[in-house]
Amino acid sequence: MSEPPIRPASPTPGRRRPGTVRIGRVAGADVLVGSSWFVVAAMIAVLVSPRVEQVEPGLGPWKYVAGLAFAVVFYLSILLHEASHALVARRFGLGVGSITLHFLGGMTEIEGESRSAREEFWIAVVGPLASLAVGGAALGLWFVTPDGLLRVAVEGLAGANLLLGVLNLVPGMPLDGGRVLKAVVWRASGSVHTGAVAAGWGGRVVAVLVLSWPVWQSELLGVRPDLLDYLLVLLLGGFLWAGATASLIQARLRRRLPALVARPLARRAVTVPPGLPLAEAVRQAQEARAGGIVTVAPDGRPLGIVSEAALLATPEERRPWIPVADLTRELTAETTLPVDIAGEQLVEAISRHPAPEYLLVDASGAVHGVLATADVDRAFRSVAH
Repeated sequence: MSEPPIRPASPTPGRRRPGTVRIGRVAGADVLVGSSWFVVAAMIAVLVSPRVEQVEPGLGPWKYVAGLAFAVVFYLSILLHEASHALVARRFGLGVGSITLHFLGGMTEIEGESRSAREEFWIAVVGPLASLAVGGAALGLWFVTPDGLLRVAVEGLAGANLLLGVLNLVPGMPLDGGRVLKAVVWRASGSVHTGAVAAGWGGRVVAVLVLSWPVWQSELLGVRPDLLDYLLVLLLGGFLWAGATASLIQARLRRRLPALVARPLARRAVTVPPGLPLAEAVRQAQEARAGGIVTVAPDGRPLGIVSEAALLATPEERRPWIPVADLTRELTAETTLPVDIAGEQLVEAISRHPAPEYLLVDASGAVHGVLATADVDRAFRSVAH
């Protein structure tokens, strides 16, 4: 439905967003249903019930059950739309965190950024193509389906998916068509930033057109808009405008991210054995004007980083009696970063494995310094503004 958003990291396995229910896994990703889905499912059941009553009179309250069944089938087709995004993203080597079904359709959380306009194009366009395929197949079945509730479901599925596929190809963020436009402009201009800006402004134009629809409805169709028309226009137009604006902000940040480099943010570090008293380690750090303390093995291999927060929380009178190891956070491959890491790679590494401090090493594996997340946050805010 909407563009598959890019996320730097996948959610922790077994966890889900607040307000969602996990119903399974598709294409290697958790499938989540937002609480708003139950609202739209009830709305669909009410809207479909008159048609059900027309085809099968006398069902009473069961007509709403039939409408609810159609809502479930329709959202299964939306799940297919989103799963196609996920499958193609995985085909190109990108991770997929989750697929969420919500009030306005669905969202696929894709980790990382497309490396080429070709990847961007196919990840985006495959969703609308899947909807058009489902709609076309349902349209074909309509001609051979006997009259009754089943035919009502098939005709609804055909119309909804054909409309869904066409609308999602509208060239503006946050629709899939926005990412298609981004890919086309990226390929033509050679600049992903230019493509992202074009898609963002395309989304704003579409939002304005949607918001002005009641005027066109009255002028072109001669139909006076009612309160529901205005509410739907405000909901959809606001969604499109907000998504387009967020895409423009993200494009601006991505353009400035290359200025975010780990090396100049590194704090000088002293290396000490794990058994050294904390007071002596602090004295050595102050003498060397270092902002970090790293414990090392006898062979010089880095073992851990002394937690700045734990150090500041330790009273000075206790420091001579506490070994450095007691305040040390063990290093892992994820908290050891190359000193030249920068831009999106730096942000992604920190987002994927959050920690207060990271060890920066040079090409030979030698300790260069300590990178504090707080320092990166300040630099990021400076870059963003």
